[in-house]
Amino acid sequence: MKNTRKFALSAAAALAALLFMPAAHAVDEEAAKALAKQNNCLKCHAIDKEKDGPAYKQVAAKYKGKANAETRLIEHITSGEKAKFPDGHEEEHKIVKTSPPKDTAQVKNLVQWILAQ
Repeated sequence: MKNTRKFALSAAAALAALLFMPAAHAVDEEAAKALAKQNNCLKCHAIDKEKDGPAYKQVAAKYKGKANAETRLIEHITSGEKAKFPDGHEEEHKIVKTSPPKDTAQVKNLVQWILAQ
């Protein structure tokens, strides 16, 4: 009985610690917005309205629940692949640049922020 009570208390303490622990990979919204501004992403995209590119809310809805969402968007913004515009023409998507160069953590944070919209 004593061991069962100790186990239950230990399990409850572990669960409480997990519930109140800050997320290890929380999105840094300000850093994501700053990177988007530095790369002129907001020239073609907005959070909630379509411009030449889709609104970030539309992007998030399109990829909601898809296991490859993050990987797919990272590829899209770092490879220069073609992007389709509302008038039907295609252009190479601008490659997001970071400082220091090719900082995958910054790119990942930006993508996670987009997907959180």
